[in-house]
Amino acid sequence: MIFLYDVLTSIISIYSWALIIYILMSWFPNARESAIGQFLARICEPYLEPFRKIIPPIGMIDISPIVAIFVLKLAAGGLRQLFLWIA
Repeated sequence: MIFLYDVLTSIISIYSWALIIYILMSWFPNARESAIGQFLARICEPYLEPFRKIIPPIGMIDISPIVAIFVLKLAAGGLRQLFLWIA
């Protein structure tokens, strides 16, 4: 059971880092057009899209990725509580 918890939390952590890298790539010209940028877009955009529909940008700043990462962290905490309850 601990192995499953470790695997799931590792996946959430890696995905959080992928989101952060994808977001930071927007600061560099043509970075999202690279092979890595396109790969990250394929895995990150489906998750970010619902947040972007709900949370409008503030001026030129899109805060929806911050909320998306926060939701991932909440999911990791909920997962921890679930596994503590089961164990």
